Amino acid sequence: MIEKPSFWQRIGVQDWFLTNNRGAAASKSQPITPNIVFKYIIEKFEESIAELSFAERIVFYHEYIICLNADDFREFMDNKKGILGLIAQESVKNFYEILNQKISEGKKAEPSSNKWVFRFVSHPDYKSGDKGFIGKLLPDNNKKEDNLRVTFIPRQTGMAQTFDINDDILRDFIFYSEGYYEIPYVSTLVFDQAPPARKETEFLARFETTLPDRAYAGKKVEFLMKKEEIIVTGEEETRIEEHIFKIPSEWVNSPHLKIRYSGADDKFYLASFGEKTIVNESQVERSDIHGPKWTELPLNSRIILNGIIGINIFKS
Repeated sequence: MIEKPSFWQRIGVQDWFLTNNRGAAASKSQPITPNIVFKYIIEKFEESIAELSFAERIVFYHEYIICLNADDFREFMDNKKGILGLIAQESVKNFYEILNQKISEGKKAEPSSNKWVFRFVSHPDYKSGDKGFIGKLLPDNNKKEDNLRVTFIPRQTGMAQTFDINDDILRDFIFYSEGYYEIPYVSTLVFDQAPPARKETEFLARFETTLPDRAYAGKKVEFLMKKEEIIVTGEEETRIEEHIFKIPSEWVNSPHLKIRYSGADDKFYLASFGEKTIVNESQVERSDIHGPKWTELPLNSRIILNGIIGINIFKS
């Protein structure tokens, strides 16, 4: 007698959807426990990161379809009622832990959806101990059932069953049907409080200077602040170090300003040593270079040196 192919074989997804855990004929299948299901989901989450991520961006599945043997699935639904929801909840907690670790390594984690979805289903061709997985970036949209009293018809019996949702177990989930759980994506990712080390090509702020000199007519002198403290000075300056912002004009004192960045409060400060300095129409008190008096310098400020030279500070 010729064995008829299953439905899954006829549509060509048998090998793709079914995990072959059968091994040798003599080996016994391992009973499916909550811990096995939990570890399987975490494994698939990490695999999705490895397969989908690119550049510095972490990409991962948001929907997890976990397929079990019909008897194994019924064991969870009948004798371990509510455990699948707890597995989904713990899985999401571990997802965030893994993402936080990636972020600490300098990666960028941005969700492709605003929710996590878990579908636990059975498969007619699975043997006891088999499990399969399908992942999706964007979960399917399903109509929410507002009534907490749920009625469904299991395929195994064809008989309608009604039960009340346990609020204690499912308070963080939206329950649609048997084995379906949805958890909102919450931005709980923890970023390192210490600012990451800057690359050599990065800078803290950008300065644009307008000069009245004919040689610079229609042009602007730009300076990128790469050090946490710089000196703004005039044409008499002979140093060419990275922290020296030389403005080629006789209207700028040498030195004229010190500008520093404070990482503690993420602000810029200015001290003036020139004849006259105005920041956003307010004159800055002149101080000695050996005892600078610091004034806060907001981003996008307009600085005027000796009533002639204009400098604008912009964010990096």
